[in-house]
Amino acid sequence: MDGLGDEGQGPGNDPSGKNHHALRQVSGAFLGDSAQLFWLHHLSMSQFQRGFLVLEDGENPEGLAFPGELFGAEFLNHENFVGHGEAVFNTSLTGYQEILTDPSYAGQLVVFTQPHIGNTGVNEEDWESSRPLCSGLVVEELCLKPSNWRKTRSLTDWLTHHRLPAITGVNTRALTRHLRSQGVTRAMLLLESDRHRFRELIARLPSPAAQDWLSRVAPPDTERFVPAKNSSQTPFRVVALDFGIKENLLRLLSSAGCDVTVLPATTSLDKIQSLRPDGVFLSNGPGDPSMAEGPVKTVRELLGQVPIFGVCMGHQVLGLALGGRTYKLKFGHRGGNQPVLEKDTGRVLITSQNHGYAVDLASLGSAARITYLHLNDRTVSGLESTWSGAPAFSVQFHPEASPGPHDAAGLIQSFVAAMATKRETTPQGLNRDWGSSALSLAQPQTH
Repeated sequence: MDGLGDEGQGPGNDPSGKNHHALRQVSGAFLGDSAQLFWLHHLSMSQFQRGFLVLEDGENPEGLAFPGELFGAEFLNHENFVGHGEAVFNTSLTGYQEILTDPSYAGQLVVFTQPHIGNTGVNEEDWESSRPLCSGLVVEELCLKPSNWRKTRSLTDWLTHHRLPAITGVNTRALTRHLRSQGVTRAMLLLESDRHRFRELIARLPSPAAQDWLSRVAPPDTERFVPAKNSSQTPFRVVALDFGIKENLLRLLSSAGCDVTVLPATTSLDKIQSLRPDGVFLSNGPGDPSMAEGPVKTVRELLGQVPIFGVCMGHQVLGLALGGRTYKLKFGHRGGNQPVLEKDTGRVLITSQNHGYAVDLASLGSAARITYLHLNDRTVSGLESTWSGAPAFSVQFHPEASPGPHDAAGLIQSFVAAMATKRETTPQGLNRDWGSSALSLAQPQTH
């Protein structure tokens, strides 16, 4: 996002909304066509109302307001984090459907830096979960007349179906510059007539940072089975601990020859043991990883017993299980253009990332070695346990992309290879002598 200028509409505190330019921003394909322009004008007047994205601001208790046209004002439910949450920005050029259905965005208002959103509508294939879990979306220009051979409905129809609010006509360039310099913050969508209520609402509403998002996106009583596809050998038995898992991760594991049993992240060690897995997968998910105390303890007891692969939240959980610490980033990494250095080879991978927390490098000590490093801020993007026994490794980025580049897709095969090696030495999967062996095997190697 370097080089963002200051031109155009800037953030303002004027509740009058005099700087609105949303009719220009609520667009279709051919603004030069007078009939099209009339249709868009009519539609925008009937479905959009003047409103604001208002950010919590330490210097101004009334908040920092970005004007726009609010879509779905009737869906606002600030108490339940609909139209209220943490404002974060995503730099992906495509893939808004996958982003909006990624459970990792639970409790967040997603700001798209790509100015045109909705151009290709939505389809019935590119879902990462059954419904949107974010709090709303913020765009520069929302397309009302999409065109794509795969689309089954427009983005606005889909938003209406799922009762998800949005605001268009926002100067997302200025907004992103603010979030980069000041850090992500609480925000809410408000009608122009409710702008004066921000101070009162922000004081009494629950904070998104204090919520147990894990239980919201992955209820503790749900589990499912995804069978292997096109496997020429006995499928690998994988237990996937669900912190808010994306569907494409399951597709890739299945396509790689894995029978995947998806269990809640809070599943007990005994339950995991009873399934005799060849490997354990730790999924992505929302929220503060330090709040996942139970899963961290379970993963710590699994170390050395069975191959473990973690992604995103799963990476952070593995880091905590190895004795490390996590911390919140100023504005996080969200987008499909995140460069990481593969330390073993010197290769640079362009990756898809979506997280607001990172593993503290210094806290890991000799318990892990760093395998990937983020080149923008030198944060940990991958690690590998140095404990003896079965390997455990993780990455902060998404090998499945969705959306984003496929540079890191080979990591799924690395997990499969680790399970194949373990199967050759322990045909029954998870060590039968559970308990004392967990303590004897799961110890750091000496150097």
